Amino acid sequence: MSELAPGLASDPASDRASGLAAPGEALLERCLRLARAARAPGLAPAAAAATLAELEAALELACERAPPAQAVAAQITLDLAGYLTGWNEEAEALFGYSAAEAVGQHAFFLDADEADDPGLAELFLEQGGAEVAVLRRTRRGDTIRVAISVAAIELDDGEVGGMLVTMRPAPAPADAAGKTPAMARPALSESDKLHLHARIIEDSDQGVLITAADERIVSCNAAFSRITGYSADELIGRTPELLRSGVHDDEFRERVRASIAGDGSWRGEIIGKRKNGELFPQSVAISVVRDAAGAITHTFSLFSDISVHKDFEQRMQRMANYDSLTGLPNRSLFNHLVDQMLSEARRATEYGAVLVVEVDRIGAVADSLGHDAGARVLAEVGRRFRAALRDADILARLEGAKFGVALPFIEKREHAGLVAQKLLATLAAPIDAGGQQLRVNAHIGVAVYLEDSTDTASLMRYAEVAATRVDLNADERFLFYSEEMDQRAKDRIRLENELRAGLANGQLELHYQPKVSLRSGRIVGAEALIRWRHPERGMVRPDEFIPLAEETGLILEIGDWVLDEACRQIAVWRDAGVAMPPVAVNLSARQFDRKLPAFVQQALERHGVQPEQIMLEITESLLVGGADNVIAIMNELVAMGLALALDDFGTGYSSLAYLKKFPISTLKIDRAFVVGLPDEDNDCAIARAIVTMAQQLRQEIVAEGVETVEQMQFLRDLGCDQLQGWLFSPAVTAEAFALMLGEGKRLEVAR
Repeated sequence: MSELAPGLASDPASDRASGLAAPGEALLERCLRLARAARAPGLAPAAAAATLAELEAALELACERAPPAQAVAAQITLDLAGYLTGWNEEAEALFGYSAAEAVGQHAFFLDADEADDPGLAELFLEQGGAEVAVLRRTRRGDTIRVAISVAAIELDDGEVGGMLVTMRPAPAPADAAGKTPAMARPALSESDKLHLHARIIEDSDQGVLITAADERIVSCNAAFSRITGYSADELIGRTPELLRSGVHDDEFRERVRASIAGDGSWRGEIIGKRKNGELFPQSVAISVVRDAAGAITHTFSLFSDISVHKDFEQRMQRMANYDSLTGLPNRSLFNHLVDQMLSEARRATEYGAVLVVEVDRIGAVADSLGHDAGARVLAEVGRRFRAALRDADILARLEGAKFGVALPFIEKREHAGLVAQKLLATLAAPIDAGGQQLRVNAHIGVAVYLEDSTDTASLMRYAEVAATRVDLNADERFLFYSEEMDQRAKDRIRLENELRAGLANGQLELHYQPKVSLRSGRIVGAEALIRWRHPERGMVRPDEFIPLAEETGLILEIGDWVLDEACRQIAVWRDAGVAMPPVAVNLSARQFDRKLPAFVQQALERHGVQPEQIMLEITESLLVGGADNVIAIMNELVAMGLALALDDFGTGYSSLAYLKKFPISTLKIDRAFVVGLPDEDNDCAIARAIVTMAQQLRQEIVAEGVETVEQMQFLRDLGCDQLQGWLFSPAVTAEAFALMLGEGKRLEVAR
């Protein structure tokens, strides 16, 4: 062993086991001797080092054997009313209140809300000076468990003048398993607090950046390095300038500085720059640390990368404001953009226009080729329209096959017409719809501001009104709005509301027009025709409300009512003993779906009508394209025992080729080709061709709108089977028709 001071050589290990295992006084004497020896003059350095090592070992042993220090208890004094008159430093450390804050308050202010403990007076009376564990609340709001004892304070005259309350922290009671939950913990020491706060900052998901008064970075946490890509070594000593994105100008930075200097904080969103140059959005909260004089010593910033949130917000905003099919603004965003455009136009007294463009035949394309084909056509139409417009022009898909266009800053009204023509011209080339080359057209309504209106809602309404008034057979398929159109549109809205009310209130009725055989002159059938008996207008013609019903979708309800009412009336005639020939019922193309056979079957069963008593009339427009689903529905209806007639034949795309595909038993020659008979050569040729075609297909032929004997004779001689028209009878009520049958009324058809 190294040289020691004379007489002090010892083995610390053996001392621990024997010589030094002595009372505390002997251990302290040993330490004193070692300390004096270390200061002895002339002691060699090696000996001095060994002596100090021996002293250190002795001191460590002394510390181990030292009894725990007895903590000074918190003590408070109370007067007999329970108000605090004394409060020592230990009470301040335990509860957090200074003496100035506590003295004068009632002892109740320390009670915990959840505690059900006796008061101090009760404790004194029940327990005397014994300790009792109770719950109390600190200034920070923590609930702590304390051991409390109460003693009386006697005055000189022997009277009790108050109470002395002694308190110390108490452990929580043990549970059934003997474990003690930590109901409350003593306050952290300052060093523990600093360590805890440092760990919280370092482990936080938010980036933390601390700068000194000269804006030099002095600290950052791991999250900040992860967000920006810079390590702490790369940041310390530099300024936050290396994080600037260049998006925000100097004025913005000065506003942030002014806010920090004034209120001491700033919160907002900024664009930052990562080490790799990528720009990203971040939420930032900046605060300052001031010294005792109020000067800013440090600034600390909390950063959160909100790229994911911003991306989500942008996606949600796009979903709310843009059409997913075309990528164009939707109606909501279009209205907002037009509002802005109108505000600028009013200030500058400039003119512009709003166009509503309705693309034709999209419904037919979707029905015949599928929804995807219709979607491809609309997407291509949107692309062509966008390419034809100026960058400043606004294009939106409003709904379905309807587009909106806003033209800011046009010099005169006619320029909007030129744009309309340009848009229509883009549709001249065929559109590829999944292998099918399709051609579509459109019609356009135009409203001009500041001429027609100065608000968005009115302009949109006016343009839509104009679009509905476009003549689809005219060369120019666009129309400017006028006040007369608006009045007609209002009349149509009023008529629609009245029609809905009429359907609900039983104002609709069926009249029956007889069909007469051109061989015998007898009544061989009837066509059920709808009539509207308006309470104020009287009888409203079908050509006034049927197109409106088709446009608004009311035709579905009306069509269902017609079929059911016809079946009901047939049942009434049957019950009255009237031998009723088949009744033809018109179907709208909108009714012709997979649900139709089931609905017809239900109506027949509901009224006990046989299928052969009903004939269903359809129009040529339903057959164009020869969709397989249409043929399937027709076959199902025929299999039920129903007969199908093709109404208004010759007005569409009449073709022997497509007629062969459909299970049609009757062709009806439209009145348009009957009116000129027998004098108009063209009408005669068309009628002759239709009759010949039907005969080849072994189909029955009915001529509509026959009003003269000459027409009847010409059709009879051609080989036409039946006629209906005013020559024999107009459509009459159910009662009048039954009377006509009962009387055996006939048409004279003999040559």
